[in-house]
Amino acid sequence: MTRFTAIAAVAALAASVAAPALAQQTRLPTEAPAGAQRVVMMCENDAATRSAFRREHGTPPAFVTADQALQARSRGETWSAPRCMTAREHARLTQTLNTYAAVR
Repeated sequence: MTRFTAIAAVAALAASVAAPALAQQTRLPTEAPAGAQRVVMMCENDAATRSAFRREHGTPPAFVTADQALQARSRGETWSAPRCMTAREHARLTQTLNTYAAVR
């Protein structure tokens, strides 16, 4: 299994843990352009991962923090390609979303 595939699998697992919190939060506005999305996934910042990401999505990976991802969600911002974040930032995002879900 390549590094990118392993990272994608870990990201999918982490997303499934937060699925109840994300299910309500990731609805796109009706005026969003076709292909628009707000996907964040865990990525390494090494040459192999950057190359695989560019091959898969057509652009180099753009890294965001948990705070930036939450701000994008609150503004309704969408992206044509997924954004990346480090494992630490992804854990912060998942924890924050789970906290929001628990409060509701």
